[in-house]
Amino acid sequence: MKPWPLSLVLLCSLLSPSIAGDTITPNTPLSDGKTLVSAGGNFELGFFSPGNLKNRYLGIWYKNISTQTVVWVANREAPLTDNTGSLNISSDGNLILSNQAAKVFWSTSSSLSSSPVAQLLDTGNFVLKEGNNDSCSLLWQSFDHPCDTLLPGMKLGLNFTTGLDLYLTTWKSTDDPSPGDYSFKLDPHGSPEFFIWKQSTKEYRSGPWDGIQFDGEPEMNSDNYFTFEFFINPHAIYYTYKVVDSSIISRFMLNQSMIQRYVWFNSMVGWSLYWSIPKDQCDYYAECGPYGICNSNDSPICNCLYGFSPKSPQDWNLRDGHDGCVRKTSLDCQGDGFVRLTHVKLPDTSNSTVNESMSLEQCRESCLNNCSCVAYAPANISGGGACIIWKSDLIDIKQFVDGGQDLYVRLAASELSTGSTGDDPNKKKQEIVIFVICIASGLLLLVSSGCYIWHKKFKSHSIKFSGRRQLSFDLSLNALGPTQDVYPQDERNGGKELELPLFELSTIVIATDNFSIANKLGEGGFGTVYKGELEDGQGIAVKRSSRYSLQGVDEFKNEVMLIAKLQHINLVRLLGCCMQGEDRMLIYEYMHNRSLDTIIFADKTKCALLTWQKRFNIILGIARGLLYLHQDSRLRIIHRDLKASNILLDKDMNPKISDFGIARIFGGDQIDAYTKRVVGTYGYMSPEYAMDGVFSVKSDVFSFGVLVLEIISGKKNRGIYATEPNLSLLSHAWKLWKEGNSLELLDKSMGCSYSINDVLRCIQVGLLCVQDRAEDRPHMSTVILMLGSASTMLPSPNQPGYCSERSAIDAASSCTVNEITMTMLAGR
Repeated sequence: MKPWPLSLVLLCSLLSPSIAGDTITPNTPLSDGKTLVSAGGNFELGFFSPGNLKNRYLGIWYKNISTQTVVWVANREAPLTDNTGSLNISSDGNLILSNQAAKVFWSTSSSLSSSPVAQLLDTGNFVLKEGNNDSCSLLWQSFDHPCDTLLPGMKLGLNFTTGLDLYLTTWKSTDDPSPGDYSFKLDPHGSPEFFIWKQSTKEYRSGPWDGIQFDGEPEMNSDNYFTFEFFINPHAIYYTYKVVDSSIISRFMLNQSMIQRYVWFNSMVGWSLYWSIPKDQCDYYAECGPYGICNSNDSPICNCLYGFSPKSPQDWNLRDGHDGCVRKTSLDCQGDGFVRLTHVKLPDTSNSTVNESMSLEQCRESCLNNCSCVAYAPANISGGGACIIWKSDLIDIKQFVDGGQDLYVRLAASELSTGSTGDDPNKKKQEIVIFVICIASGLLLLVSSGCYIWHKKFKSHSIKFSGRRQLSFDLSLNALGPTQDVYPQDERNGGKELELPLFELSTIVIATDNFSIANKLGEGGFGTVYKGELEDGQGIAVKRSSRYSLQGVDEFKNEVMLIAKLQHINLVRLLGCCMQGEDRMLIYEYMHNRSLDTIIFADKTKCALLTWQKRFNIILGIARGLLYLHQDSRLRIIHRDLKASNILLDKDMNPKISDFGIARIFGGDQIDAYTKRVVGTYGYMSPEYAMDGVFSVKSDVFSFGVLVLEIISGKKNRGIYATEPNLSLLSHAWKLWKEGNSLELLDKSMGCSYSINDVLRCIQVGLLCVQDRAEDRPHMSTVILMLGSASTMLPSPNQPGYCSERSAIDAASSCTVNEITMTMLAGR
């Protein structure tokens, strides 16, 4: 037999399917075993079998990533059972997936074409077009039929012209790409927003687009890596995102009940979780019911809006807020006004109305004149008029420290202290304060020289506390060298006083530029924190109580008493306080890097700068500060609210423990204490404290262990879902430890510059601190020894507290995740 001519061989090679090609035509079908590769080598299209199954699917995956990551599947609901599949372009110009028996498993439905070509693009989009050049008309594209993954440039939303509804649906399982129970879909009604649905049940809501981001996702800011866009016009509504740096490989996917954004680093690190929602319990839809507001940093997490009370007090006391709240006073439509909530995720806008041309003042008047209106808010914070008006119950409100929007809730006149209609209750109070300051300033110019001299002599005042029993203590600061005893005024201590500089209100007003929004650092249960600068240039942080503060005078005094004389490098330093009228303020040293949670959970650009050594130093610094509180004072101090947001970082990233408002003191041989009022933060409370109200130094040790695992992983205890969506961080870390895969817990953004032994040692210490039984946990002195000495042998940890999956909560068990088993508390 004569060999084929070389020209015929070349012609056949051009016509046959090729791994190097990115295009198929009616004459060059794609059979199983062959693939298309995009021109730049980013993506590959072909047949694959997920997991250990033999079923065959046509899909697209990343070409140069070692772990096959499928981003799109054609025949999700109709798998082939053998490898005889073939993708062809039919005579009417459509793509058809069929087998050897000519059975059709999947096809497109495009308009008739005379010269159709299908091409895999470098964006991951598989397109069917007329002709073979970039300017040809598009007949069909895979980007219009997303599965569980959103790639940069893809759109999610609605096209009113074509009728396309673009949304994500989960795989049924890791081995089955058919549509699962969860979807991520845009609701165009009212002010458009996205929902995660479990079949027909709302699980999560993004909040409306505020002109910059979805207001329920304050971390989703455009930065040097990603830009996020939301378009609304008469023809379409859609969301998309872009990658600024083309070298970054990113994907956005619906993984069971979560939306997750991943970034690929390299073959050693793999996919790193960059951002995910829901992040905490307050992200779950309507967690606190109608007119309830959820704050994941509070305990309990649910509170009623101002002017409202729990609908079911019994359920509320059992920490079940799903029934929500009801008005204390009915609206009368005549003298009603508004209370302003700041930094909140706006309520569900599905039944709201939006006016694109109405100013905020016009919006207020419109709402006030409509007896059915219950609230209003600006719809666009990026500039321009637009407002949202609600005429139905306010559902799914969340409180943020940073981010969110203002919401104006309608109340009866009797609920507003100002008695005005349509005003912020704080507004007139602020005006009165400013007026009083102006009058006081004028009077100061008229005072006699004798008063001036007296003022200079006594500019450092003493704070005299009333003899409250819980504030009476004798604190020895032997860690500072010579013993210094502090005695608050009490009938038992001879009337000695705690001395602390007392700042004038006018000084703080000037330092913070009259508490300007630009100087606002954050907000918590006590109130708002502002950045300021004194006349001598010293930076300060002013913690100002809010009229609606969840903490009162007792907490204020408690914090002053506990930290006024505590001097340790890892405790925040209190410089003084200010008390004038209803204003109560604590003045601290300013921390340049704010709190730990704003870096490891919210700011991934800064998080990447936290090298392993810096993270280890932060862990060690927190441990030293906690040891000082527990051991170096004659009366042990139990913090009770140790968490990432209460760890402040100075300009050199040195940690400082802050917020002693609910701290308690142990004296003598006291080992533990019991309280009926459990306060603290979900995810950080030890089991014995959350369940039985028993707290001790070991309660703080548990919180420290949670912090260690959060710092190592970069994930919240309430927000890690990995491959099994219902696991908490503690459960995930425990599972990896038992499997011998603890290094998988490490935050991928750190890269590879770390000691494996040091990381494993820290993870083991963290697990020892979060053991279920308090007596099994080490004391902080032992923790520091274990962290600082590589030669110290560590015991094997036992099962941590809060180890069960959320779906398997047993009312009779003492082991749960993030939620307190209230049946146990109720049974006491």
